Amino acid sequence: MSERAVLLLSGGLDSTTLLALARHDGHDVYAMSFRYGQRHESELEFARTAARKYGARDHVIVDFDLRAFGGSALTADIDVPKDRPVEATATSGVPITYVPARNTIFLSFALAWAEVLGARDIFIGVNALDYSGYPDCRPEYIAAYERTANLATRVGVEGTHRVRIRTPLIAMSKADIIRLGLSLGVDYAATQSCYDPLPDGSACGHCDACQLRLKGFAEAGASDPARYV
Repeated sequence: MSERAVLLLSGGLDSTTLLALARHDGHDVYAMSFRYGQRHESELEFARTAARKYGARDHVIVDFDLRAFGGSALTADIDVPKDRPVEATATSGVPITYVPARNTIFLSFALAWAEVLGARDIFIGVNALDYSGYPDCRPEYIAAYERTANLATRVGVEGTHRVRIRTPLIAMSKADIIRLGLSLGVDYAATQSCYDPLPDGSACGHCDACQLRLKGFAEAGASDPARYV
């Protein structure tokens, strides 16, 4: 019998690769996405497509509005940085595209659903190498959240099972993630990474996320099939 797992699915390159990997490894995946007031809400259409294509058992989209707090170029009227050197993304501190506490909020929703489903595993596509300086993508954070999850739930307290936060992509380069996805048959034309896409989902090609993605494809020796402006 397949193990149930909750997987955070944005519709981007990493989370779609993660979904294909989890399904390949035999997990019965319950996908969770979020409409949180992000300027790149068009990513949700890509998430729906991925959930169907890669066989998620269920896919829920949770609605809440982080625009009430702002503090990020993704949830407030703040310009998304463009054309920064790729090397600067990991050396210039936490960028303005960081959404305060986003992964903590996302994981908390996933934890609640996992407890209801009896799922041991929560998959999240964080990456600590080609990441853009986000504090909630680090291994230390994931380990701390896993400890919290097992202190804060009935299953953890009663010892029914331990909750595991699964991060198979965390130590991989973007190129390695792309190579993995291609080996699993991932259609990267049906993914969106851009922080500032057009309404039709076309990527800008200039934000940090687009540049990291394009660099990854170049290093993987492949062409990015996504639509760019």
